[in-house]
Amino acid sequence: MEHLPEVINNQEESRFEIHIGEYMAYQEYIQTKTEVIITHTEVPESLEGKGLGSLLAKNALTYTEENGLKIRPLCPFMAAYMRKHYDTYKHLLVPAFDL
Repeated sequence: MEHLPEVINNQEESRFEIHIGEYMAYQEYIQTKTEVIITHTEVPESLEGKGLGSLLAKNALTYTEENGLKIRPLCPFMAAYMRKHYDTYKHLLVPAFDL
């Protein structure tokens, strides 16, 4: 099985990061007392298609659940990921949020 890169929670910059060589894929968030709001996901073109966006999304959902929060996926990528895996993660979605 291929080794998955580490996702770092850079709380100072409010983003989850994956560093590969000189490149960085990241997901920006805003954390409130009750929510993690995902605002943007960015994967460098040279790293696209390697599942890094999905890894960031899964990480954000795990972080949300482990911290007893709800998620508000404002980022189109994150919203699409949650639609695709709705049954698995619907319990983490902010109530009445429309994907």
